[in-house]
Amino acid sequence: MRTITLFEGDGIGPEITSSVLSILEACNLPLKFEKYDIGQTAYNKCQELIPTDSIDSIKRNKVALKAPVTTPIGKGFRSVNVQLRMIFDLYANVRPAKLLPNIKSRYENIDLIVFRENTEDLYIGEEHVISPDEVHAIKKITRKGSERIIRSAFEYAMQNNRKKVTCVHKANILKKSDGLFLEIFNQIKNEYPIIEANDLIVDNACMQLVMKPEQFDILVMPNLYGDILSDLTSGLIGGLGLLPSAQWNDEYAVFEAVHGSAPDIAGKNMANPTALLLSACMMLDYLGYQKEASQIRNAINKTLEDLSHCTKDIGGSATTTEYTQAIISNL
Repeated sequence: MRTITLFEGDGIGPEITSSVLSILEACNLPLKFEKYDIGQTAYNKCQELIPTDSIDSIKRNKVALKAPVTTPIGKGFRSVNVQLRMIFDLYANVRPAKLLPNIKSRYENIDLIVFRENTEDLYIGEEHVISPDEVHAIKKITRKGSERIIRSAFEYAMQNNRKKVTCVHKANILKKSDGLFLEIFNQIKNEYPIIEANDLIVDNACMQLVMKPEQFDILVMPNLYGDILSDLTSGLIGGLGLLPSAQWNDEYAVFEAVHGSAPDIAGKNMANPTALLLSACMMLDYLGYQKEASQIRNAINKTLEDLSHCTKDIGGSATTTEYTQAIISNL
């Protein structure tokens, strides 16, 4: 029996978490979920966004499944997601964007993955007020941080039969910081001669993703570009409600939906659990349950063949419960 730390989150989080757990239970997997609070729910209980017992649970279990959480609005509160990355040094944020059957999109055959460095760049949040009229933000790029995300992208390509890795950067302007990231990419790519490798300036990469997204396979980049481009790629496949995500290092892994907690529809039984469910499938792959992960993905695809069984946001009229039951019946 493998124990997983579970954060059901806020807003629609508990509803979509219940949906995902029902589907996992139908697969008869030897998994046990240990529930803890983070975010707004935790703050309301104990005035901490990430309580010590929640951190200790991840340390014990090494793997967590996380629904959307709310960071209270106001000065002094740093994003819960950013805090988790820093506490556990979750240097890789991996977001696969694959177009699902019968989902309305301007594109066809989208199947790409963004590898985002997750601990450096402007996301360190280091800013200095020079004067009332001037603020400087620090962009941090290190050899260690760059090497491990770039190598992670190439290793994933090798292990999962992916053919190409593209480095996204702005080294034409940021010659030292992004220049270092690109330099390291060009060194590491030589260790993987069977993987096609190229690089693109970030603005060109955005244009190419909109014009010819089918040319991409794996994209690797520093933190800020990864934040922006992973949202862009979600738009290619129908939105963040269909995009799974994982953040990991060599010891810990957190699998999560990256869309918002949508408090406006909480409790109305209309939330779409697909992103969290696909994130759970990534978790099953990670734990060695590839057969069950494929079984669930196939059940999602089969359910999408008849949109009347799907939630409103993807073209159907079904409730969260009805959509969940349809997926279970297709397992």
